[in-house]
Amino acid sequence: MTIRVGINGFGRIGRNFTRAVMDMGADI
Repeated sequence: MTIRVGINGFGRIGRNFTRAVMDMGADI
């Protein structure tokens, strides 16, 4: 789900989302 959103909206939300997820230390 998270990866899908990141890849789908890697334009604006995806980039910010990926950054937040990485900061959280999630397993992607």
